[in-house]
Order: sequence, then structure tokens, then C-alpha cells
Amino acid sequence: MAALPAERVAQAYSSVAGRYIELFGSVDSVHPDDLRLIGAHLGRSTGPVLDLGCGPGHLSGFLSATGSQVTGIDLVPEFLAHARRSHPAARFELGSLTELDRPDASVAGVLAWFSLIHLDPAGLDGVLAEVRRVLAPGGALVVGFFDGPVREPFAHRVVEAHRWPVEELAQRLHRAGLVEVERVHRPQDGDRRRYAVLAARR
Repeated sequence: MAALPAERVAQAYSSVAGRYIELFGSVDSVHPDDLRLIGAHLGRSTGPVLDLGCGPGHLSGFLSATGSQVTGIDLVPEFLAHARRSHPAARFELGSLTELDRPDASVAGVLAWFSLIHLDPAGLDGVLAEVRRVLAPGGALVVGFFDGPVREPFAHRVVEAHRWPVEELAQRLHRAGLVEVERVHRPQDGDRRRYAVLAARR
């Protein structure tokens, strides 16, 4: 499957924004251990943190509450409007994770929480290169994604997405110049698909 145009992804999420916010617009939708992991790597950061594909902004708000200087970036205006109302201490911008409007080595941390799932391999490598470019030395990246035994597209509830074998995604992080520091697997739980989290540093 080729990379989906950003406009198609944005339109798909815009069409279900209200329902998506209702289901996933709170940190209550995030596993408590995932919140601890995100907080451990990106909380209380001394420099700017980007929440790429921030959606309703709940994780931007979570990180902002730790004292991090967070900017959430998303393609969906409805998500950003909700995020600004719900988390006024964080900043939010309309934008794409494929083109980060930040200087080289200017960011302390990046969160990509299920926001890379609509990228094919070439698109993913390009985004990881952008992340590495903007991360300061020692800066952290946390990625949440659907995992599986092989890389394959699947029918995501909103728009097509990819599963990734954890080891393959870890290798792509390594090729981008990022060093893995933590790895977590979560098994399928009811309607929640199995997924994994990787933390890495430049």
C-alpha cells in the first residue's frame, strides 16, 4: 500500500472527530503504564516537546501538566479546537509530521502516539529522519504503534493503517540515528488491538 495523502487522512479523521474525541480524548483511554513510560521519557523536559499527530490533545495536556513545554501538531482542525479548549496550557498547531517547522537539534522530545501508523515504509523513514533532525543530542522519541509478526496494511477503523514487527521498527529507528532505550509489548485486550511502544534517544 502506498503512503496515504495527508489530505485523505485528515478528511477521514475529521469525519469521525466527535466520536473519536468521545472515545479517545482523555488520558483515561491510555494504559496507566503507558502514561508512566511517556512521562518518564518526555515529562519535565527542559526543552520543547512535540506531540506529533496529537489528536484531541490529551497526551499534550498530560505532558504539559508535568512541566514540559509541549506543542501538539495535527492535521485535523476539529481535534485542535477541542485540544485548545481542553488544555490551554499546551500549544497546538495545524501541521504535518512529515514537515516539521523547527530548526535542527532544537527539540528535547517527540511523542508519536499511533500517529505513524498510516505511513508506508518510505514515508516512515522520511518522518524518522525529520524527527532525528529536530531532536537535540540526547533528545527522546516515544512511538506507539500496532505490532504484528509481519509488516502489513489492515483495515483501521478510520483509514487504512500498517502493523509493524517491533524488531523491524526498531531497526528503522537505528538506521535513522536513534538508539532504542525501552520496549514494551501490550497483548490484545478485548477490542483493543495488540500494540507496542518503543522509546529511543538521539
